[in-house]
Amino acid sequence: MKPNPKVIELDEADLESKLDQIEAVMGVDMAQPFRLLLHWYARLLGLLREKKLSIRRLQRMLFGASTERTSSVLSSAADPSGQAEDTSAENSGDHPVHQEPPSTADDQGQGGNPANGRPAPQRRRPNHGRIPASDYTGCAKVVVTHASLCPGDACPHCGSGTVYRQLRWSPVVRLKGRPPVTGQVYQLERLRCGECGDMFTAELPEEAGPDKYDASVAATIATLRYGEGMPWNRLQRLQELAGVPLPASDQWEQVRDAAERGPREAYRHLAGLAAQGDLMHNDDTTMRVLELMEKTKRHQPLLEEDPARRGVFTTGIVSVAKGRPDIVLFFTGPHHAGENLRALLVARSAELPPPIQMCDALSRNMPDDLRVIVANCLAHGRRNFVDVVKEFPAEVRYVLECLKKVHQTDAEAKQQHRSPEERLRLHQEQSKPVVDELHRWLKEQFDEKLVEPNGSLGSAISYMLKHWEKLTLFLRVPGAPLDNNVCERALKMAIRHRKNSLFYKTQRGADVGDLYMSLVHTCYSSGVSPVDYLTELQRNHERVRAAPGDWMPWNYRAQLVAAASEPDRGRGPPCDGALSGARSSCG
Repeated sequence: MKPNPKVIELDEADLESKLDQIEAVMGVDMAQPFRLLLHWYARLLGLLREKKLSIRRLQRMLFGASTERTSSVLSSAADPSGQAEDTSAENSGDHPVHQEPPSTADDQGQGGNPANGRPAPQRRRPNHGRIPASDYTGCAKVVVTHASLCPGDACPHCGSGTVYRQLRWSPVVRLKGRPPVTGQVYQLERLRCGECGDMFTAELPEEAGPDKYDASVAATIATLRYGEGMPWNRLQRLQELAGVPLPASDQWEQVRDAAERGPREAYRHLAGLAAQGDLMHNDDTTMRVLELMEKTKRHQPLLEEDPARRGVFTTGIVSVAKGRPDIVLFFTGPHHAGENLRALLVARSAELPPPIQMCDALSRNMPDDLRVIVANCLAHGRRNFVDVVKEFPAEVRYVLECLKKVHQTDAEAKQQHRSPEERLRLHQEQSKPVVDELHRWLKEQFDEKLVEPNGSLGSAISYMLKHWEKLTLFLRVPGAPLDNNVCERALKMAIRHRKNSLFYKTQRGADVGDLYMSLVHTCYSSGVSPVDYLTELQRNHERVRAAPGDWMPWNYRAQLVAAASEPDRGRGPPCDGALSGARSSCG
């Protein structure tokens, strides 16, 4: 296949000036057709360019690429067919696979493979994978003693020694599958007097509990539905085939009612803590709510203050603060990301300095009349260059290589666990010279008229120059991030829900989904099980209502340990000191 021809972008203003010269010499009648031709050529070229970029983005969405790594982008641009062979682990995101002949027992004994000089992989015990048995904390542990020997018995082989127990046992893992929701059917014996006819029914065991649905049922359903995107009907079919029916309507009623038994109070306190964060990531994605869509069809306003608004969105806000895990909140409705962030920051303490806000450059992401330190996403500016790598491989290579050095410096700071101030000094030492040179190069493209400002490459350069101060905030403010990827990853939960379930039926259903998504994703960022957390919130709902600050995903286990150590305390409210501390932290 022939390589694509080199793209040459002409300066429209320069051509207009030449047409003015032609008109001055040859007259208006001679220059007017060429002027119209230039106008429509520029219009058609712009439409084709935008359509081509849109088609390319659609192809990436449908077929890849799964990464925008510099090596992957530049290797695809170097391939004339546009389909570079993906031979590196960096492109695929996986570890490289080495096709090697299996090592022999002699190789294992020598600790290496003489065929390639590499050390041979250690031989694993049969019937076990890469995950150690100690990681299976959710499995019940069964102690198996030796069938014929006990500690102190004579050795059956030599007869002279005695066997003794080793401190290290030999674990073996066995896994079994079962449906997400299981249960037990208690067959209660019934006795009837043959003389008087009185009935005597066996008592239900205490471990059966008073309710048909345990608190863990709603927690499991909510995690599968709002954390992993499993629709009601799919879980219903799975449960039916497993012999444990769980209709979709029952699933909704369980999570709806459970939200008022602990999770609602925890969610409100979580929002109050999020407002006090040092860094706010925010972004939104479109969402469907049938109730609101019906209002737009009847030409009813979604917002009284903005009757022309027709869009429905799910906003993701990630609050970052020192000393606690990230808090992730979701808000679904007709409000934009900036409006939802403003409503959250109203509860921010006036004594705190303005937070850093990381978002893309859309105006709807900005909160009105609130002081924030705005940082724009460097990944968005970089993506504009990735889109035109086929047409301008040399220019895009230069930009991506410069930004790669900046990201490598940031990765180094994270790997060394540097403080925000130390990270700032590292960026000023290593990234600032690279960024300054990139800024000079970008301005030079326009100053020397090397790039058409209205062209595809010129648009990418214009975006960077227009938002340069906000894109490079990490060089001036401690703790300012490079990109908004953490919020975009959080929004994938809402996007997964939209793709699998298509819509929410009512605004109330969307509010319940936001509540559970916020709690589940904050559990993920805290490294705790959302099923266990949501279950304990319901079982201890009175204590949660009294002191929600003690029942956050990162500290609720301490309350369970305290309750277990004080059996006479029961499940009543905590002491006055804990209650006052929780109220003060909530503001």
